[in-house]
Amino acid sequence: MTAPSTRNVSEREARQVAEAAREQDWRKPSFAKELFLGRFRLDLIHPHPTPAAEAVQRGEEFLAKLRDFCETKIDGARIEREAQIPDETIAGLKEIGALGMKIDTKYGGLGLTQVYYNKALALVGSASPAIGALLSAHQSIGVPQPLKLFGTQEQKDQFLPRLARTDISAFLLTEPDVGSDPARLATMAVPDGDEYVLDGVKLWTTNGVVADLLVVMARVPKSEGHKGGITAFVVEAGSDGITVENRNAFMGLRGIENGVTRFHQVRVPAANRIGPEGAGLKIALTTLNTGRLSLPAMCVGVGKWCLKIAREWSAAREQWGKPVANHEAVGGKISFIAATTFALEAVVDLSSQMADEDRNDIRIEAALAKLYGSEMGWLMADELVQIRGGRGFETAESLAARGERAVPAEQVLRDMRINRIFEGSTEIMHLLIAREAVDAHLSVAGDLIDPEKSLTDKGKAAARAGGFYARWLPKLVAGPGQVPGAYAEFGELATHLRYVERSARKLARATFYAMSRWQGRMETKQGFLGRIVDIGAELFAMSAACVRAEHLLSTGEHGREAHQLAEVFCRQARVRVEELFARLWTNTDDLDRKVVAGVLTGTYAWLEEGVIDPSGDGPWIADATPGPARRENVHRRIR
Repeated sequence: MTAPSTRNVSEREARQVAEAAREQDWRKPSFAKELFLGRFRLDLIHPHPTPAAEAVQRGEEFLAKLRDFCETKIDGARIEREAQIPDETIAGLKEIGALGMKIDTKYGGLGLTQVYYNKALALVGSASPAIGALLSAHQSIGVPQPLKLFGTQEQKDQFLPRLARTDISAFLLTEPDVGSDPARLATMAVPDGDEYVLDGVKLWTTNGVVADLLVVMARVPKSEGHKGGITAFVVEAGSDGITVENRNAFMGLRGIENGVTRFHQVRVPAANRIGPEGAGLKIALTTLNTGRLSLPAMCVGVGKWCLKIAREWSAAREQWGKPVANHEAVGGKISFIAATTFALEAVVDLSSQMADEDRNDIRIEAALAKLYGSEMGWLMADELVQIRGGRGFETAESLAARGERAVPAEQVLRDMRINRIFEGSTEIMHLLIAREAVDAHLSVAGDLIDPEKSLTDKGKAAARAGGFYARWLPKLVAGPGQVPGAYAEFGELATHLRYVERSARKLARATFYAMSRWQGRMETKQGFLGRIVDIGAELFAMSAACVRAEHLLSTGEHGREAHQLAEVFCRQARVRVEELFARLWTNTDDLDRKVVAGVLTGTYAWLEEGVIDPSGDGPWIADATPGPARRENVHRRIR
């Protein structure tokens, strides 16, 4: 059997596939879920959770070793220039155990907590974003994490020792015509005795060019004895029939080992299947619950570096008789970078510590951290380029050639751009988080707005909804945020926590009103849902910043300065929140849809006249028809 190069699926089928992959239950409390429901559960994050002393010691010891390696063995300029991480650098990372940061010590790994794993990624990512991407793809979404969560003991014993020390892994889901809509996945895994036979093409396989082991998502056809569905497999990268047909090049992350991988009649033992047939997407999404935290962790590292450069440059560069930092137009940008870096680190550390303690369900928190970190990280890098002026646009190599400090601001801007797309684009994250945020509503009232449900089902749903909303809606009228002395233990930051509590209730009321107004059309209101999620992200960041500042004050570590940064951040965030609330109901969404329809039908084609299109020829989407390799295999083994 061969697979089609693409699968045509209906919108409803696509939604059903995505819905089936979700974790349906909430077995543990979630601060962010409660926030979207209008309930400010400060008790879930305060006092700030703290790591065990043994975990701190182990983590700090590795960070010291990693810092020395970054300072003496990583040449970020060379990686940027040659667009490749040198083999000896990767070999050195293996030697110090960097491949096994998250792998348990009984398998030869370092057994770091999520907190220290993220700190390590922030550190190494500041030395070379390409190395940060390599290590993150290997451990956050590659083979180790799915095996840790869903693998058999035999699979763990077989693969984890290799992954901890020698073998690089990659995660293969995306296809040339399949991005965030996995229902159209075309790569097939056909059962054949005690094996599966894989056929298909995977795109943007981060680490795929150098990987030794792969996690591959493929569709198993339903047949007698086989449930079928999208399924996860561990595949040896050196297997017959696997060809890396292209090493992709990008505007940033020039050292990333990302390619196109073809599978032609690749035989995979059934023992290498992770979990049951049909569980592949659920495995992928569950893996990302904590795996997503690696990306905002590296954004924290970028924020710290941007702050350092902004401070040093703005003190040295004078304009009109004084340092540019003392001009309000520049000073405002520096304040934004400082305050946002503090808040983003608070979000990542809080989410990571909660992940380590496993006391809360952090699927929304991790998604918010990824969304907020990628958007704010990009803005901080952009502001640094603006602060640097013409030097921000000039390459580090050019700056050095004419005798100035080689500051790679333009490179950081290019490297950061992908974060708004990696591991779920901003637009997809808005929809994913929005679905989780309205889960309680859909659980009790979903059948009311489902056109395929019977009148009997709708009647039962109406009864459930009536009971739920009779209890829930009155609680959105008043709360601690209206009590002047509430949260007094936070000092001057109490006013911001009261604002968060009031805003959470306001957000929940807006969500309920929107569901009542649009009902089944709610899912089409992506602009509205995006703003709802962005408000929640700001409120989460404000909460994390205040809790972190109070924690630092109680431990005597820069507490006063932390309070100042939290104060500034919350003031800045409140301005953004108020704008987002206003735009919930005053926007151009309807007009935008009309313009889009006109653009697609060619109504405004005349507007495109007067330019030359420098694009080359070729199809918009490459042919992914299964079959033998068409190109030379560019896979390379790290020696």
